Amino acid sequence: MRDILSTLEQWIAADEAIALATVIQTWGSSPRKAGAKMGVTASGKICGSVSGGCVEGAVADAAQQVLKTRAPQLLHFGVADETAWEVGLACGGSLDVFVQPLDVKIFGEIRRRLDDEKSFAIVTTIKGEDVGKIEIREKGLGVSDDKSIEVVSPPPQVVMVGGVHIAIALASIAKTLNYRTLVIDPRRAFGNQDRFPNVDTLMPMWCDEAFEKIKINDSTAIAFLTHDPKIDDQGLKIALASEAFYVGALGSKKTHQERKKRLLSGGVTESQLSRLRAPIGLNIGAGSPEEIALAIMAEIIKSKNNP
Repeated sequence: MRDILSTLEQWIAADEAIALATVIQTWGSSPRKAGAKMGVTASGKICGSVSGGCVEGAVADAAQQVLKTRAPQLLHFGVADETAWEVGLACGGSLDVFVQPLDVKIFGEIRRRLDDEKSFAIVTTIKGEDVGKIEIREKGLGVSDDKSIEVVSPPPQVVMVGGVHIAIALASIAKTLNYRTLVIDPRRAFGNQDRFPNVDTLMPMWCDEAFEKIKINDSTAIAFLTHDPKIDDQGLKIALASEAFYVGALGSKKTHQERKKRLLSGGVTESQLSRLRAPIGLNIGAGSPEEIALAIMAEIIKSKNNP
């Protein structure tokens, strides 16, 4: 929903009648995944997408009917092979889309949850007596016979501790993949704007101070890159006790063994330590800083997609 959030807010402010279409289920290689949304106004304005183009017209027509009748509709589209090719797919399949009037009160609650940057679930009844009813829950995933359960996660972010050369390349790769980027380094020679002109947040401070300002959540990856225990160790204690889905640290196997001893003696539990990816990055035979950055980002993506 984040991609159409500002447009929906503008329409609400203008007192537009709005229908919201949500992808419930889709074929394997769909250009739009479950949860993708499209907004349609009674005046014919459209924002967002549910298919990449092949069924948008039919969904927009259904949305106009929904706005007139106030009755939600569950749409099913069989996608022929030739249509699938038109939107970049290798084969046909099916697409289910639920269309309902936008509930401004529920939208306001969802908006507040998005601002909190915590994961939550939108549970929508798509069949039966309570069709169209929406509940906001803490967790949930999937589709049942009568309900769609959509998990909404905070925007993914990569926190890099250490403004080293690897971090320069990693920040660039992460931004290309639409991750928010943050660099922490108390050493002004490393953590400065000249070295990182394009990162979203540059924090020239120690980890304990920086982590108090960052919202570390289950969409956060943290990479420790300094090789300096004075900087890394204090941050690792905080990161390993956090909700971050990925925590990795640069260093050889020997370096990591010494790091483990220090962390365990400093109060980190065995369970917390088991979360640490070290040596950091997938083993792709990386040598240059750019290759190491690629290996780190690949491991972050793997961890995110296969928790």
